[in-house]
Amino acid sequence: MSDATLDDRGRLTLPKGLRERYGDHYHIVELQDGIKLIPIAENPLEALRDEFEDVEKTADELRKEARDAALDEAGR
Repeated sequence: MSDATLDDRGRLTLPKGLRERYGDHYHIVELQDGIKLIPIAENPLEALRDEFEDVEKTADELRKEARDAALDEAGR
């Protein structure tokens, strides 16, 4: 964990190690008890492909499974 302080113009500088690890672009998400910085990949489409490269099911199959799970959870 690291600490950071806003400068007089409201800018936040992340420590170099974090910038090197996560990059320079972030989504800022407001939570009930604070904020969260979510790194944005330089090439989001490529990042998605990398994340799901081992998934062998089609989008339709995944969608059906998610729908069935939601219905089961709701007490179908």
